[in-house]
Amino acid sequence: MQKGYTRKKLGSYPSIGVIISITLALIVIGLFGVALIYSNQLEKLVRDNIRMEVYLNTNLTETQRTQIEKKLEALPYISKQTLGSALQFISKEDAAKKFIEETGEDFTKLLGENPLHDAYLISIDPAYHEAAAMQDIKKEIEAMSGVFQVVPKEGLIETVNKNITSITLILFGLAALLLITVVLLINNTIRLALFSQRFLIRSMQLVGAKRWFIQRPFIVRSLLYGLIAALFASACIAGLVNYAHGEIEDLVLLMNKDHVMLLAVALMALGMLVAATSTFFSIGRYLKMSLDELY
Repeated sequence: MQKGYTRKKLGSYPSIGVIISITLALIVIGLFGVALIYSNQLEKLVRDNIRMEVYLNTNLTETQRTQIEKKLEALPYISKQTLGSALQFISKEDAAKKFIEETGEDFTKLLGENPLHDAYLISIDPAYHEAAAMQDIKKEIEAMSGVFQVVPKEGLIETVNKNITSITLILFGLAALLLITVVLLINNTIRLALFSQRFLIRSMQLVGAKRWFIQRPFIVRSLLYGLIAALFASACIAGLVNYAHGEIEDLVLLMNKDHVMLLAVALMALGMLVAATSTFFSIGRYLKMSLDELY
């Protein structure tokens, strides 16, 4: 009789509802995690596209230009993240052609010559994206033989740094708030689910079962539900991300597979940890209640 009663009580646990609730909570935090990944990659793209302009003297020989290029490539502050595009050469002919295409005015005919200079666009490592560091780099490169002028774009870098700092603080503030909300939501879901099991918990206590013996099956079940919910949430997020990439092709440039894998693992850890912790404390609470309080 007792066995049948126990099975009935265990079966009344709202398993599907718990899994769905945890899944929805993890989807919310997971999508925000994807947004953080996108913002981090976007920051890298923005920084990689901030190029220092190095203009060369006119009438340099090809050998002299090649020597300058090798010196630039050997500089320790050249970005290693943009291999193949960290150093880009633009001839004065190409620069003039681009200007004419953009403005529709052929200044070479008016002046009788092309006054532009051959130039290199170089990507500087983000660690040096500060006004003082950029000025030091500017002085060092301008001291090279054959270099006419260096334009560091430090004003743009200061603006980017300021905006990125503000955005980062806002995103992490929202992430902390959202994480607290998700934890509370999962905790309340577990507490409500265990409410239907409070008399079973008390029955086990009355027959002499130890505290850990009572908590263990519920904690194991909550770990399983947290894992299942995290897998469902990861699958849903993957589907939404793939759909978004299909609709907006440029989003693929902001995807970092390593970070996405870490996010999936973090969702599993979060789902299992919060579910198990909530179960542990909720059962402890019911074990301390009097019979009148249980009713």
